[in-house]
Amino acid sequence: MLIRKIEVFLRRTNMPPTRFGRLATRDPRFVLDLRNGRTPRSDTEKRVEHFMNAYREETHAF
Repeated sequence: MLIRKIEVFLRRTNMPPTRFGRLATRDPRFVLDLRNGRTPRSDTEKRVEHFMNAYREETHAF
């Protein structure tokens, strides 16, 4: 489930959810909306996964 992956990412990087949303989807409410039951489209999921993978590679976060 995408929200679980995002929650782990946020904990490991100490990134605020609003910053994550802005960087990954240009939507600062993205994580809050997911927490409240929003279901992202498949292309949005792919974009978010790509963002997290690229961020890990760039920062060697984990």
